[in-house]
Amino acid sequence: MTMSTDVRIVASADVSPDAVIGSGSSIWHLAQVRENAQLGENCIVGRGAYIGSGVIMGDNCKVQNYALVYEPAHLGDGVFIGPAVVLTNDTYPRAITPDGSLKSAHDWEPVGVTIETGASIGARATCVAPVTIGTWATVAAGAVVVKDVPAYALVAGVPARRIGWVGESGVPLVRGEAEGTWVCPSTGAHYSEIDGTLSKETA
Repeated sequence: MTMSTDVRIVASADVSPDAVIGSGSSIWHLAQVRENAQLGENCIVGRGAYIGSGVIMGDNCKVQNYALVYEPAHLGDGVFIGPAVVLTNDTYPRAITPDGSLKSAHDWEPVGVTIETGASIGARATCVAPVTIGTWATVAAGAVVVKDVPAYALVAGVPARRIGWVGESGVPLVRGEAEGTWVCPSTGAHYSEIDGTLSKETA
């Protein structure tokens, strides 16, 4: 295992010696981090969470209790994974092959979920691979995501649909004075919407 001296791993956690754990990270009770997983700096993996083999996490990520992050998921910097979230990795899941024999690791090819910088996945949401959750987007608790989520989108439901926009603070945006403009009530930041795509305005 590659890690610095300021990493905290509690005794009940199961962390592969082949995992890479960034400086300042914490792995809590009963969590499992599999071989070749790569966690950035200052990450938190909560109680009972699972990080699959080869999963890549950026810096400052939080994976809350009992979340399941299956390989080959890729999380950008500052991603929040809520309690009991599931990131799937099998498009056509089966325990057995058509001849009735148990499927092995060689009988299927894992596909991953990509979550970009700053995005948040609410408690018990499921992201069905392969999907990409855009930067700073928010997936509401209990949602089932089956298609890509645009940057800054707020999605909810089964299947998940966009119900609004959120800013980088996570607070839903309100309409600005001009057509196609949005404002964050928390930070005052301004955003522009063009053809269903939102972008933050620069000063």
